[in-house]
Amino acid sequence: MSAVLHRNLKVALPTAVSGEGVYLKDQTDQLYIDASGGAGVSSLGHSNDKVIQAIQWQIEQLACVHTSFFTNEPSEALATYLINKAPEGFASGKVAFVGSGSEAMEVAIKLARQYHVERGELQRVHLISRHQSYHGNTLGALAVGGNPMRREIYQPMLMTTSQISPCFAYRFQQIDETEEDYALRAANELEVEINHLGKDKVAAFIAEPVVGATIGCVTAAKGYFSRIREICDHYGVLFIADEVMCGMGRTGSLFAVQQENCCPDIITLAKGLGAGYQPIAAVMASESVVSALYDGSGLLANGHTYMSHPVACAGALAVLKVIEDENLLSNVVRQGQYLKDELIKQLSGHPFVGDVRGRGLFVGIELVKDKQTKQPFDKHFDVAQMFKQIAFNNGLICYPTSGTADGINGDHILLAPPFIIKEKQIDEIIFKLKKSLKICFEKLVN
Repeated sequence: MSAVLHRNLKVALPTAVSGEGVYLKDQTDQLYIDASGGAGVSSLGHSNDKVIQAIQWQIEQLACVHTSFFTNEPSEALATYLINKAPEGFASGKVAFVGSGSEAMEVAIKLARQYHVERGELQRVHLISRHQSYHGNTLGALAVGGNPMRREIYQPMLMTTSQISPCFAYRFQQIDETEEDYALRAANELEVEINHLGKDKVAAFIAEPVVGATIGCVTAAKGYFSRIREICDHYGVLFIADEVMCGMGRTGSLFAVQQENCCPDIITLAKGLGAGYQPIAAVMASESVVSALYDGSGLLANGHTYMSHPVACAGALAVLKVIEDENLLSNVVRQGQYLKDELIKQLSGHPFVGDVRGRGLFVGIELVKDKQTKQPFDKHFDVAQMFKQIAFNNGLICYPTSGTADGINGDHILLAPPFIIKEKQIDEIIFKLKKSLKICFEKLVN
């Protein structure tokens, strides 16, 4: 019997023993194609020699050093790389490295608060995010998230935050509404909420440029984030872009927000930053945020033991160099388009597939009970978990989630395969996906 406190104490999991490229193998030699990179993490696939060598070399030189005493070469090099590639407004910015996406969001929230305190605006305490969002699993990150199922058990312990509607065209764009009109209507909810809370009392707005696990790879309507930026600037509110899942090349550009004609004030990164080879996350502060701290106390009012971990930073830098040297972003765009096109072609006639969406190798498939009305499956059917297990039995690792439509009902499948994927492997994913859908819905309708 396992001594590990697993996510489900009543389920015995197989043991993963090796990985190569886009495949994982368990203790019985069963092979699985990793079509979601775990949870959108393994962007380079498994067993990349260059990353492994970089980690091995670094751990032999210096495994750990505390940031209250020293800096280290890998963290300095990684920070410089990210700043040089960052959106406009970060040229003189800085980066903090931590251990997970949730930890990064905690740092971002604290940094936003400190920014306003350093500028003498102590009244700015409110945080606004969006319904159907996910920003991490620590209490602070859960508080700014809009995923009701993840929040439910901890609700009495969470700080009060506000949520506005997501920019989710499939669910909320009106029939007689253009994309641009919908984008403005959705974005203007932020201005309404800022005025409701007090126009000088909001510290930050938090959003995923492409929403990940909660509603399945939803891109914003054209013009949405440009309007968000205008509103934030007008009211002195910081914009935190959560790129923990959608960033680091996943959508075809190194930073997802680079495709939105918008520059945030703070960016959080994780998952694809280290590609699973080491736990690492990052918080990027723009020039204006750094200037407020520098001109004020000169201190970061936050610290973690494993900040700027040398081995993790060396691994992450190697990941980014592989992506650049092997021109993998172009493969993300090319194979992402192939994946999306093939899914639309092969699943558009499926009676329970309502929508195929996404950007790059970040694609969601929304499952519905009625395609015409977009009526979701009720929660008690547990379609997402049923499909996940069937797909797993068929050698397909994907990321199905429930609550897509309204936070409780509805289901989607998220696909986020490694950047190294080839067309024949995409064909394998789609074959196993269709096979699993057939089995799943035969069980549901019988």
